[in-house]
Amino acid sequence: DVELVESGGGLVQPGGSLRLSCTTSGFIFGHYAMSWVRQAPGNGLEWVSGIDETGTITSYTHTLKDHFTISRDNAKNTVYLQMNTLKPEDTAVYYCAARRFPVVVDLPSEYDYWGQGTQVTVSS
Repeated sequence: DVELVESGGGLVQPGGSLRLSCTTSGFIFGHYAMSWVRQAPGNGLEWVSGIDETGTITSYTHTLKDHFTISRDNAKNTVYLQMNTLKPEDTAVYYCAARRFPVVVDLPSEYDYWGQGTQVTVSS
């Protein structure tokens, strides 16, 4: 069975950092583009960042590219999201998602597999 399990969320003060991890199984991780998508309370899904199958090409929503860094370790079937200088508006459930093609797209509907999400709360 396909499984994506996020971890690393929690409560952090404004300006703080968190590192999210998403460990996967049940599919050939190295053949899939991976993305992080978030959903803030009362909002729809927002694509945050993506990485191609080799980890060579990364992309970000323009407001976050200076604060978030996506990476992957294909040997560990894991994708990461380093989040720095967090703001209250970054509060959301963060999901990792896998796309059956190696190219990242910024449309959540294009992703085939999803994790259950991890809550990130930025508050003083």
